[in-house]
Amino acid sequence: MFKAVRVQYSTKKEYVAKNKENIQKVMSDLREINDPGIKYGTFLSEDGKTFIHFALFEKEEAQKVLNGLESFKIFQAELKASGPEVPPKVDNLSLVGSSYDIF
Repeated sequence: MFKAVRVQYSTKKEYVAKNKENIQKVMSDLREINDPGIKYGTFLSEDGKTFIHFALFEKEEAQKVLNGLESFKIFQAELKASGPEVPPKVDNLSLVGSSYDIF
């Protein structure tokens, strides 16, 4: 069974651009790896500083691939060091229904 994870946090306004840059590096690495067991997107809320990450992992191993990326480790470390206004909140989600096959 796959795993769905949602993470939400708010950065300081002055950190938004750097956070976007770090996220782009992670996404670039994921595209390069091209693991079909990882579906990961990040969204920015209307307030311009609240980020919402949504990830689907086909198997536990797929999440380990993301967590093992150097770019992901840098993203996490720099986000923590920036002192977010609202720290990351992780929600593990259970699927109720879908209009498409997720994996």
